[in-house]
Amino acid sequence: MPGRTTIAQIARSADVSVSTVSKVLNGHSDVADDTRRRVQRLLDERGYRKRRAAHHRGHGDLVDLVINNLDSAWGLEILTGVEEVAESAGLGLVVSAVHSRAALTRRWLDSLLARGSQGAILVLSDLDPAQREQLRRHGTPIVVIDGVSQPPPDVASVGATNFAGGYAATEHLIGMGHRRIGMIGGPEQLACTRARIAGYRAAHEAAGLPIPLGVLRYGNFYHDGGLRAAQSLLAEEDPPTAIFAGSDMHAMGVYEAARQFGRHVPGDLSVVGFDDLNFASWTAPALTTVRQPLHEMGATAVRTLLRLIAGETPDSASIELATSLVVRDSTAPPSGG
Repeated sequence: MPGRTTIAQIARSADVSVSTVSKVLNGHSDVADDTRRRVQRLLDERGYRKRRAAHHRGHGDLVDLVINNLDSAWGLEILTGVEEVAESAGLGLVVSAVHSRAALTRRWLDSLLARGSQGAILVLSDLDPAQREQLRRHGTPIVVIDGVSQPPPDVASVGATNFAGGYAATEHLIGMGHRRIGMIGGPEQLACTRARIAGYRAAHEAAGLPIPLGVLRYGNFYHDGGLRAAQSLLAEEDPPTAIFAGSDMHAMGVYEAARQFGRHVPGDLSVVGFDDLNFASWTAPALTTVRQPLHEMGATAVRTLLRLIAGETPDSASIELATSLVVRDSTAPPSGG
């Protein structure tokens, strides 16, 4: 049925990727001649180019990336993954930093609709139902990465196994003999924060250990948030012997607080981070952390968006990429134990 042909079907028939078909459609030169001819023949046979041009009249080869934390190493890792796949698919990228401000989100949405972007990726951001409906009416698909809340089932999302990461970090510390483990989460309203804390709680429960009172704090995923929370924890009458920080930047704040309180990492205080940003292995001591595949999360979001733009239904509306614990030098058994 030529009228229902999609990019994904062309790609399967030609035994190439969706991005290769997109390159041929957009006239990019970095496709082998034999491949280009094979793809072009299928496009012509199935009338795809004529149908697509009519459907997307007025739309440029653009996608939008809307992000709250662009001024962080975390956000830049996701951005590189988005850029890589968008470039390979022949798409331009428009980046908007909204900083959780409703006015900036409204401005971005108006601009997207005016310039006719083919789709949008939202990172640590959220749209209210009216805004989602506006995008739906304009035929603009979206993919959410680490949304503020769990997206509705009809919105595609990409995330990491935050619960499993929180569990692995806490289990590691419990296995080393720590029984008073502080936890510094990110912003309390974020779904990823809640999932990591749930993993922290579950690891205690699995080990048959109660969570001591007064060991949970919330931060902002940045150095200053980790510093303030760690200062509060270390000032307690019975301070923790280990701290699971909700991000690597939080962990750097914990390192500074430990220095201020005369605590040696890991001799007096074990520290685990979350993200495995590039500096995690450069710190002294090198940081034990939970790696989440930020680059691949960005890349997967664009691949999912390409399928939506092509009229395909993703295999799963919610994709979670695996986290893994990376053990380095910032954790050790508690002193005297």
